Amino acid sequence: MKEVVLHVYDVTNSGSEKTNNTIPQINRIFKDRIGLGGIFHSAIQVYGDEEWPFGFCEQGSGVFSCPPSRNPMYTYRERIVLGETDCSIFDVNMMLRELSQAWPGQSYDLLAKNCNHFCDTFCERLSVPKLPGWVNRFANAGDTAVK
Repeated sequence: MKEVVLHVYDVTNSGSEKTNNTIPQINRIFKDRIGLGGIFHSAIQVYGDEEWPFGFCEQGSGVFSCPPSRNPMYTYRERIVLGETDCSIFDVNMMLRELSQAWPGQSYDLLAKNCNHFCDTFCERLSVPKLPGWVNRFANAGDTAVK
């Protein structure tokens, strides 16, 4: 059994200092005080010293790795243990290869196919619980409103 960890970040990569300062404030109010959610980036860590998120890129896979809690594009918020997986390191590496092919960077969509959706898919394959509802609640609500 191997621990599966969710790393959650405040989204602070907008290019606007005002927006980058406002989002953590929104997250403190809507997640920390009210418990609804906010605007978050997430990644999964299992086996080793890497976390696996998904993001936009022009070419190739949107799945990449970085050191846990150290994604330079966002502001780290918290670590949540989701459970333990029975999958071997070999199985996890095969999953990541498959997911890398199935999640090209150009397919990224802020509301319908973002890093949190990727993490939910990865968790499902690892047979651990999906992300807490608050992590992707704003994107899910936005996606529902657009549809």
